[in-house]
Amino acid sequence: MGLDVNHKISKLAAGLYFVATPIGTARDITLRALDILASADVITAEDTRSMRKLMDIHGIALNGRPLLAYHDHNGEKVRPKVMQYLEEGKSVAYGSEAGTPMIADPGYHLAKQVADAGYLVTSAPGPVAFITALTLSGLPSDRILFEGFLPNTKSQRCSKLSELSEIPATLAFYESPKRIAATLKDAALTLGGERSAALARELTKKFEEVRRGTLNELLYSVTEHPPKGEIVLLIDRARSSLVNQDDIDDQIRSALDKMSLKDAADMISAATGQPRRTIYQRALAIDKNDDG
Repeated sequence: MGLDVNHKISKLAAGLYFVATPIGTARDITLRALDILASADVITAEDTRSMRKLMDIHGIALNGRPLLAYHDHNGEKVRPKVMQYLEEGKSVAYGSEAGTPMIADPGYHLAKQVADAGYLVTSAPGPVAFITALTLSGLPSDRILFEGFLPNTKSQRCSKLSELSEIPATLAFYESPKRIAATLKDAALTLGGERSAALARELTKKFEEVRRGTLNELLYSVTEHPPKGEIVLLIDRARSSLVNQDDIDDQIRSALDKMSLKDAADMISAATGQPRRTIYQRALAIDKNDDG
């Protein structure tokens, strides 16, 4: 399904327009993203073949406009060309191969150089793989830390996981099918095999799948049934099995000196793994007693 031929597209002002592209299903692109791709003077893309295919699916003709590849290996060479187009007053659209630009994507240096030069930088938001996975995972979504791809070597991977072990947030990683078993094994060893996790693959595609369980259970699952396709791995925060109420009360009093009761409850619940309602009610009682 292409653009409505009766839809009038306004000329874009000179600047850099980031365009989020589908992570699987082509129809997940936004109407604004299609408008930008149809009207930008220049198109840049992490993968020009993927961009051409996406434009063809939606009936957007290139019509002689420049289509430039921009990725990790040619960024220094292509950025001057983009800057020249901007100096000429042209609009430049940039799309990642899949998902939102600059999320595990090479767009950062381009955005910084364009912004530093005083040109417009804006975005047509859309799909993000780890956010999509989070909505399906059944894991807490109040705080999330996205780490992209873990290091390749076992020692570096375990070191990074150890750094993240006590962070009170759901951890998000991208991983390949070839490395997922090794990553889960190291995660179980470093973080504890009983920590909850979810593995999502081929999101929005025909063979979309979400596996939920402990790290040990997921390791067994991928060993018995190796997954294929692009993978997002989500790991729950550490949960304290022993909770000292006096320590929590001290944390509540300290937090109430600096923030609202609501914010204090949110922060301490996330840090301790205790239910927010329980923390909130305790904070309310402490606040009333201290005022009295």
